[in-house]
Amino acid sequence: MSLAHIPSAARRPAFKTLLAVALGLASGAALAAGDLATQPERLERLVIGTGESMLGVSVREHQLETGQSYRLAIEATGMQECAWVAPGFFKNAWLRKIEVGNVEIKAPTLTELEFEREGEAELFFVPIRPGTYEWACAGLEERGVTGTFVVR
Repeated sequence: MSLAHIPSAARRPAFKTLLAVALGLASGAALAAGDLATQPERLERLVIGTGESMLGVSVREHQLETGQSYRLAIEATGMQECAWVAPGFFKNAWLRKIEVGNVEIKAPTLTELEFEREGEAELFFVPIRPGTYEWACAGLEERGVTGTFVVR
């Protein structure tokens, strides 16, 4: 598209505005105020296998915000085997790392955490898309071993 038919004085302000917008977007500095992965907010620990039935969970819902870094400790009491899954959530969050004992696991995604006996894993992540995402111990959903992440 040619701007030749538009007088040069009329083109200048629009060009300057367009250039300023393009430079601002290209720099990226205006879009983020820092490293999203630093200083994650510690969420309430999720304990699986509580109560008399050993099928209880300590937290049913975590409220999260997109762009905020979080760390979540998941602990299994070992009274019930648990294959912890959250497929929708992990498709919509950036997983920074998983810590188990003295080991850091850095992977782009997670399918499940399998607790065969008592143990703990800590997830470090940043939610990137709003929504309500379910988690569960696979096979134990009907017995109530479920919860949600609500991301705003």
